Amino acid sequence: MSAPAETPPADASAPAATPAVGLRIHYPPDLPVSQRRDDIAAAIRDNQVVIVAGETGSGKTTQLPKILLELGRERIAHTQPRRIAARTIAERVAEELGSELGGLVGYKVRFTDQVGKSTRVTLMTDGILLAALRGDRELRAYDAIIIDEAHERSLTIDFLLGYLKQLLPRRPELKLIITSATIDPESFAKHFADEQGVPAPIIEVSGRTYPVEIRYRPLVPDGADTENLTDPDDDESDGPSTPGEAIDMIEGVIAAVDELGREGDGDVLVFFSGENEIRDAADALTGHLARQGPRGAGTEVLPLYGRLSAAEQHRVFERAPAGIRRRIVLATNVAETSL
Repeated sequence: MSAPAETPPADASAPAATPAVGLRIHYPPDLPVSQRRDDIAAAIRDNQVVIVAGETGSGKTTQLPKILLELGRERIAHTQPRRIAARTIAERVAEELGSELGGLVGYKVRFTDQVGKSTRVTLMTDGILLAALRGDRELRAYDAIIIDEAHERSLTIDFLLGYLKQLLPRRPELKLIITSATIDPESFAKHFADEQGVPAPIIEVSGRTYPVEIRYRPLVPDGADTENLTDPDDDESDGPSTPGEAIDMIEGVIAAVDELGREGDGDVLVFFSGENEIRDAADALTGHLARQGPRGAGTEVLPLYGRLSAAEQHRVFERAPAGIRRRIVLATNVAETSL
């Protein structure tokens, strides 16, 4: 169990805070950001804008809202590029703070939200914060804003960064924290330089990495005859358009899953370009596993893409049912970051 964190001095620019009843903030000691929380708190306290550059696994997404709470911030907006990330991170932060979702921590995404009168941290998509500008040009509803995954540089993120640059002089009490991967955080620091041209401070946090083994499994084997192939769009041609030894993508996925299954029961994450490919692969894998009898029955296939309902997406994060020893998650790029 982690020890209670030392409470940093309150931010002088923050309004008088009303701490949540029974709120005890803990920082998991195995997260690299926990080791830098005093430095991050000091930078936020002394600057209007702070850039936190952290590698994957550093813990910046879940721990930064807690640092802001300790500094006395009452209305924190925390943006994510994707809806599924906003929901799942809200659940995780609420769990770490010992709060029910919709209480101290809530979320807002398109078509649904779970916030209450006592909510102090609101996870939301970038688009929700952008839409809030229509009725709240000064963003008075918030006294701190976290723009997470800013390195993705979507049109919405870029617009928000440009707008916030103009807004900050009119809201001197507003705190802005921008998180980015370690790719060029200096560009954000320069963009938010102060009136004297001094760039915003950058706090760098290491990530947690694990050994990665790369196995190359081409769909067209090396050495296959590719000289005498025909154009698949040429109706007059009767020759093959792919080498005879080639396999399609779904066959390749099944072969890879079987290969990994022979080595252990670890879960598998497969990335696809879209929903249709996931549906086809899920059908093929389910049929393949059914033909394996009892061995295949211990594997669960779970799709994960943006158009699934929240309940269906949440299955990926729930504990596996009894008898399931391995999960195969078929995902679009919604699983690339933050999850």
